[in-house]
Amino acid sequence: MAKIFKALSNEKRLQLFKNIYEWQVGEMKPEETLQCCDGIKKTFTKACGCMDLSRSTVSHHLKELQNAGLITCIREGQTLVCKVNQDVIDAVKTFID
Repeated sequence: MAKIFKALSNEKRLQLFKNIYEWQVGEMKPEETLQCCDGIKKTFTKACGCMDLSRSTVSHHLKELQNAGLITCIREGQTLVCKVNQDVIDAVKTFID
């Protein structure tokens, strides 16, 4: 749990995680996302633009979220597909309750 909370302790990383979650559950505006059979695809460039962060900073934050097990990322051509790991979210909910 410490690894998860440490990863989310950075304000920008927490916002990026929240964005990925919202993209996944479809709470973002349709013109901001690309729908596919695997869920929501969000290009790395758009993620950088939404966060107003450099590519290297977004890449670092994604790596930290992955290392904590909060997300999984798969590259499909030039698109980076990031998904929230629901099992970890459920474990955090159980921990808090």
